[in-house]
Amino acid sequence: MAARAVIALVSVAEVVATELADHLERRGHDVRQARQPWEAESLLAGIGIDVVVVGDSVSQAEGRDLLRRYGGQSGGGEHGPDFILICRPADLLDKVLALELGAADVVESPLNVRELAARVGGLLSRRGRGTQELIVLENATVDLRSAIVMHRSGTQEQLSPGQVALLRLFLASPRKVLTRDDIIAAAPAENADAFDRSIDSRIVRLRRKLDTETITTIRGAGYRFDPPRQFAD
Repeated sequence: MAARAVIALVSVAEVVATELADHLERRGHDVRQARQPWEAESLLAGIGIDVVVVGDSVSQAEGRDLLRRYGGQSGGGEHGPDFILICRPADLLDKVLALELGAADVVESPLNVRELAARVGGLLSRRGRGTQELIVLENATVDLRSAIVMHRSGTQEQLSPGQVALLRLFLASPRKVLTRDDIIAAAPAENADAFDRSIDSRIVRLRRKLDTETITTIRGAGYRFDPPRQFAD
């Protein structure tokens, strides 16, 4: 049996850390906490940490220092843990710097704990450590297996089977322009109304439900899915 995935919470506000740890532990993950950045030293210096969540009470300089020292490639050539930094909305420059330094994700506070847990799950899946099919977009996280869209606001929506098929088609063909014929053949509509013009309506409804700009209309050609940063390898 594979060892449990390990998530470290560093200086995450107690109310958030308690709920987040509960979500993650109920999914079979091992959660370890460090209340202060200096307490994280021994925790992150060890091996086996998969994801690190750094709270917004940590100064941005301290968060970036942890990211530089323990993220990316470790001294032994092994890939270090993925970092999620929680930042305040005003810290736009710090958010950009963190991403440039290799943070896997930066989440603004106040945040939705269930969405944060889903984002952690998405990173674990990328590392081969998760079982869910989680897609992290700009404003929502999608669990393809349960066909649920989890918005940053905390609300959830259900995807129809046809919408799941359509989203899977885009995910399988990133940055490729799909014609209307491609879509009709690979992800047919859920009823007989699968004419060319109905594709436009299906795309609009899916884009609205996902609250995303990653699905672009290419005039006269079709549609293209431009993956967010999390998809880049």
